[in-house]
Formats: sequence, C-alpha cells, structure tokens
Amino acid sequence: MIRFFIKRIVYLMPVVFGIITVTFLLMHATPGDPALTYLGNHPTPEAVAALHHAWGLDKPLINQYFDFIGGLFTGDLGSSLFYSETILKLIALKLPPTLILMVMGSLFGIIFALPLAIWTAVKKDKFVDHVVSIFNAVILGMPIFFIGAMGILFFALKIAIFPVGGYGETNLQHIWSLVLPSITIGLGLVPLLVRSLRTSVIESLDSEYVAFARSKGLKNQAVWLKYALRNGSISGISILGIQVGYLAGGSLVIENVFAIPGMGSFLMSGILNRDFPVVQGATLTFAMLVVLVYLFTDVAYALLDPRARFK
Repeated sequence: MIRFFIKRIVYLMPVVFGIITVTFLLMHATPGDPALTYLGNHPTPEAVAALHHAWGLDKPLINQYFDFIGGLFTGDLGSSLFYSETILKLIALKLPPTLILMVMGSLFGIIFALPLAIWTAVKKDKFVDHVVSIFNAVILGMPIFFIGAMGILFFALKIAIFPVGGYGETNLQHIWSLVLPSITIGLGLVPLLVRSLRTSVIESLDSEYVAFARSKGLKNQAVWLKYALRNGSISGISILGIQVGYLAGGSLVIENVFAIPGMGSFLMSGILNRDFPVVQGATLTFAMLVVLVYLFTDVAYALLDPRARFK
C-alpha cells in the first residue's frame, strides 16, 4: 500500500508542473499590463517603466519563469502586486473558507445522494425511480450560479434562515454562512453520484457473491453493508473524486455569488488586476487541492478494491 501511495504521488507531480507552466504562459500571453491597471488613466512612461522594474516584469520571460520555479522550491511565491503582502500570507487567509466549503459541499452531496441511490436501486423502474431521475435531470441542467441565486432568494431573503452572503466574524458564523453555499455545491454533485451509485448497487445486488451471502442466511443489513454497498461504492468514489476536483472551479463561482472571501474570489481579483503572483499562487493552490483529492480517491479505491494495488 505504501508503494502504491508513493507511485501515485510521483505520477501526479507532472500534472502540477504542467498546470503551473501553462498558467504562467497564459497570464503573460493575455493582453493587458498590470502596471497600467495599477496606475490608472494616463500614466507616464517613466512611472510604468519604474513599476515594471520593481515587479521584475522588464526581465525576459524565460528569466521570470525560472525565478518563479526557483521560488517554488524555496517556498517563496513572491508578493502581490496590489495587496503589498506575500502570496503565502494571502493564501493562508483565503484558503480556509474554500477548504471548509469544499468539505461541507462534498458531505452534503454524499448525504443527499446515498439514500437516493439506495432507494432507487431497491425501487428499480418504479415510480420513485422515475421521479428521482427527473429530479437529477433538472438539477444537472441548472447552472450552479442559478441554483445559488435561487437559494439566496428563498432561504436568505424570503425565509431569512441563512445570511445573504459574507463569511461572518466568529467560528460559528463562518460555518453557518457556508451552509447554503455548501448545499448549493452538494446539489450539483447529486445527479452523477446517484446515477453511478444506483447502477453499481443494482449490479452488486444481482451478483453471485450477494446471492451466496444470502444463501448463507446473512441478514439483509449485513448483505447490504458488507457486500452490495461496499462493492457498489467503488465506482461512486471515483465519480466523487472527479466531481470534488471540479469543486475547485465551482468554488470560484459560488464564492463570488455568496461574497465569500476565499480562494475563488482571490483568484478572480488577481485575474482582473493582472496580478501575476496572485494568479500563479492561487492556481498552484487549486492544482495541489485537485491532486490531493485525486490521490485520496486512488487510495480509497485501493482500500476498497485490493485488485487496484496489484495492477
């Protein structure tokens, strides 16, 4: 298992390196000058040149790239061009809301999807199964920002259960302010999770090992938990890992809809301000989050299915 874990880390590192390189090149290829954005209208050429020199933007592109890569190995991601703070300090402030949002969103997605998948597997081709299929199709066709806007309209403005936006000030307010955004993200995970888990559980229930377990006189609860659900959840974990990876991109939209000061809004402000260090640092953070999610998904898959460790 340790060997499998190390192999997965080695395989995923080129992905991170490729994301860093592509992000660096795209940011410098995008039209616009951060110095002009910072200085405002009608700056003097001398002021622009001074900022370029102070920010290192007057160096050749290859030198800027190697400076950035060298900073990664020393733990120096540079400083923001607009916030006058180091990137590591800004990430430390912006990362917790995003992490909590992703974890809570995943939990809500599992809480919603698991009973629906089991229910539709038991009631295959029955009325309940068709109703859940229609619900999944409707949710799958809705943009995530629309679901968030509807949630704000009904649960924050009309019923006033949750705050309209923001992050609060105390720990309890932090968690409560993220409930509605997390439910929004969780609903976006439900359709694919339900579809995958339902199919896998149905296949497991029709398998020979489940029939053999029942022939031994095991109770339905033991058959469901130990045989059908465990084997059926393998494909569900793979789908969940892929979808949680997409949460990193979805958090950018959700954080702007709900005015959450996380990594998504941080990255968006960096893009709008042409703040190269912010965009590169935020992208690196998102890339590491996605890589860690995929790594944990592979490990969970290998724990549930020992055959994966020997392939």
